[in-house]
Amino acid sequence: GNIYSSYNKDFYIHILPKELDFKHDKFAQSKFNVLRGLHGDHKTWKLVSCVWGELYEVVVDMRKESPTFKKWDSFILTSNEYKQVLIPPGFVNGYYVKSEYAIFHYKLAYDGEYIDAGEQMTIPWNDPDLKIKWPCTDPILQTRDK
Repeated sequence: GNIYSSYNKDFYIHILPKELDFKHDKFAQSKFNVLRGLHGDHKTWKLVSCVWGELYEVVVDMRKESPTFKKWDSFILTSNEYKQVLIPPGFVNGYYVKSEYAIFHYKLAYDGEYIDAGEQMTIPWNDPDLKIKWPCTDPILQTRDK
């Protein structure tokens, strides 16, 4: 087995924006070929990682005033490497499960009340303007992501 710390305030205080106030964590378990996203809002910071399995993580800048508006980047997140990605407000993210199953972890920071699914941005995973290169062509999608 193994053990690792996913968050230690004394370590992160030196590398994260000072205004971040992490309020809660979420975990999502999905099986192979599931694609979740793209979701986000304009006030939530997300620190994401893969607790079990392997994920293809995509982050897209949806800030209209940004020089990188609609640009995306991808990351491989695995439970063997313990990488984390910090996603600022105004970005959406999604992931594709490459392993038999995976557990996705997000640590959320925001001011005020949490913005839940009904008020978040949802961008189609296959939006033709974004031209995201997903490692799949026919993923399993939840209703929200279709």
